[in-house]
Formats: sequence, C-alpha cells, structure tokens
Amino acid sequence: MVVPPLPDLSTLSHAQKDALIVALWEQVVSLTARLTALEQRLGPPKTPDNSSLPPSKGQKPNRSDTSKPAGPRKGSLGRKGGGRSLMAEPDQVVSAKAAGCRHCGTELGEADHHLHSRYDKIELPRVRPVVTRVERYAGHCSCCGGTTLAPVPDGMEEGTPFGPSIVAMALYLRFTHAISYQRLRRLFEHLFSLAVSEGALDALFRRAKPAFDDATAAILARLRRSRIVCSDETSVRIDGRTCWNWVFQNEQVVIHVVRKSRGAGVVAEVMGGHRPTIWVSDLFGAQQGHADLWQVCLAHQLRDCQFAIDAGDTIFAPRMKALLLRAVLLARRRKALAASTRRQYRNRLDRDLDAIMALGPTNRHGQRLRKRYGKVRGDLFTFLIHPDAPPDNNGSERELRPTATHRKVTGGFRSQWGADLFAGVRSVVGTAARSGVDAYAAILNTLSGCQSPAPG
Repeated sequence: MVVPPLPDLSTLSHAQKDALIVALWEQVVSLTARLTALEQRLGPPKTPDNSSLPPSKGQKPNRSDTSKPAGPRKGSLGRKGGGRSLMAEPDQVVSAKAAGCRHCGTELGEADHHLHSRYDKIELPRVRPVVTRVERYAGHCSCCGGTTLAPVPDGMEEGTPFGPSIVAMALYLRFTHAISYQRLRRLFEHLFSLAVSEGALDALFRRAKPAFDDATAAILARLRRSRIVCSDETSVRIDGRTCWNWVFQNEQVVIHVVRKSRGAGVVAEVMGGHRPTIWVSDLFGAQQGHADLWQVCLAHQLRDCQFAIDAGDTIFAPRMKALLLRAVLLARRRKALAASTRRQYRNRLDRDLDAIMALGPTNRHGQRLRKRYGKVRGDLFTFLIHPDAPPDNNGSERELRPTATHRKVTGGFRSQWGADLFAGVRSVVGTAARSGVDAYAAILNTLSGCQSPAPG
C-alpha cells in the first residue's frame, strides 16, 4: 500500500485543515472497526491455559525480585541441607582414625576415638561389555563316519552377538528417551566401550519386534474385555507423511497404534467388535459413539471456556467454567461418596446447568459453547454415576506426551515397521507402569518372554 505524502499544511486554510482532520478521523474510525472485526474473527491467542497447546508453547513471565523466596534455598551455602540418605550396603568402608594428637603428639588409642561424621562417596566404575567366546566343536565318528555338532548352552547360539541386556538398553534409550541412531551408536561407544553400527542397531530392533508384537496382542486382548476405555490421538510423521498415533488406555492397560487415518475406523479395528460400558475422550467426532455411555473430558472444556472468556464472553463461559470447576472438585472425592450422595450432586449440577443454558450470550464464542453443551450436556457428569470412570482424559494425554517428544527430537519415522515397534514398546511400557514396573525392566521382561504382572 502506497501512503500519500503529507500535504504542506502551511499552504492550507483553516477550512481545508478542518476538512483534512475530519477525513482522517473517519478513516481512523473505519480502520478501527475493521481491526476489531478481524480480532473478533481470529479470537484471542491460544495458550496452554485456553487450548490444547502443550505447556512448552506457553510464554512464562519473568519472575520479579519480590517473588523470590526469602533466604537461601535448602542445600545452598546459606544453611546446611538435608543431604542424601546413606546407602544401606556400601561396597567398602574407609575408617579414618588419627594416630596421635595434633596438639601435643600423644598417641591415641581405640577408646579415645568417637565417630565424628559418616558420609558416602559415590563413583561409577568403567563399564565394559562382558564378552564370552564360544568354541563349538564338531566330532567325527571313526566308526560310522558321521559328524556330531556339540550343543551349546541356552543363549549361546550362533547369530547376533548382542545379548538381551544390550537390546533392552538400545530399545529403552531409543523409544523412551528419543535418542537417534547416530547418538545411540556414540553413546554405546563412549559409555560402554561397545562398537555398534547403525545397521546393527536397525537389525537388532527388527529381531526384537516379534516379541513386542506378541506382548501387544496380549494387552489388546485385555483391552477388548475392558469396561472403561479412554482414547486420544496425536500426529506422527512416517517417511515424510502425516499419520496418527492413537492411544487406548485405562487403569490396567495401554495400547498404542500408528495408522494413516484419524477416522473412526481405527477405533473399530482396535476394539474388534467389543463395546465398552463407558468411553472417555474429547469432542472429536471419531472418538464418539463407541460405548454405551460417554464421559466428555472436562479438562478440554475448561480450556475452551477460558478461550471464550479471553475472547470477550462475559455471560455464558464464566458461569460454565465455574460449574465445571465444581464438578472437577467433586470428581476428586467421588469414590469416597455414597451412591445417593453422588446422585444428589448430579441433580444439583444439572439444575445449575439448566440455569446457565437459559442465558443468552451475545459473543459468538459463548454462543458456540452454549450450542455445544446443548448437545452433550448428558455426558458431562457421567463420573458421578459411575465413579470408576475418570472425569477427564489426562491419562491419554500423558501417554501421548512421549510421542510428541519423539516427533520433535527425531523428526519422525522412516518406515512403518519402526512406527509399529515404537507403538509396541510404548504399549508394553505404559501397561507395565500401571503395575509399578519401570520401563527398562518391562522391555527386558518382554525380550526374555516374561510378562509384567497385571495390576491388582
């Protein structure tokens, strides 16, 4: 846009200046109206507080000096900190006793000493691989001329030189810490003095995949008997194309699958005809209609209400957000409430929701929310009738967070089998975590053919 030059004001009469001021004023009013309309169409900026953006996308304000804690922090030089606990069984003990008095030189006996302090000094030994050389002989029979090949102990068969602990370590670092092939090769070389090429890493991952396929199939069978299922999805990249990592989980199991579709057909494929009693998800259409009952994720709704408030709705969204916050507080103690008490709370929330739905918001974001809750109002408080159902889908979002981290760090997958192996490892690790089994132990158990215990 070319801005016309400012006219020479000294040559203008008072009437001409007045006309110029009026024209400029009208232009300012017109541009202001257009800017306001554009802002209303775009809405406020999305943040982690009013949308599904992750916390890493938020902008935290600088902390002021007045908000700093007074005095030194625990463990700083200002005062003595608590310190770490002593190891129960140290590998060695060093006892330091003085032979004589440093003041007068008198020799000190055993009875003259008392314990002044006790502390641990910790070091990591140099880690080196343990290599077992196998010499396998073939015996030739002088009687019949046959050849007998000597048997070898279990785990010492010919083939890959890398044992289960190395495979488990590689899988653990690759799929729970998002370490690339190149960095993983360097890590084994620098920390473990073990040379493993990127091709060897790829080969051992391929050999490990059938074990995780079997473990995932067993977990899937348990999911298809579940009463409650929570689901969500996030994008992944496979060979330069956008695909979707779906997660299906509850308090007992976790299943990850990576598919090219974000449609409801993925849910039908995974559930295999099983229809749970309760489904927990956000409002995405592909996540709906897969169970007898539905619990809408209240965490999503709170953020959407906050977005409408930021967009200027002062009628509907603030009251709806307050109602949802009351429901979230009830959800925290729902399992301790009697069934009759939960029904009373449900009826009270429904009455308050009736009053809110009677409001007439003028802001378009408030109108959009009012229309939404007119459709799903019966699915907002399912958890009060069925307390074993969670009020939100935060568990699914937590399960998908490593997927988002892996996508950002590695840029995605180069093959479908790699994505499927990632999904299998995440399924095993997530399910094992519900039994208190850590990720590395779960991976090693799977490679060894041992299943993690089911949650009690």
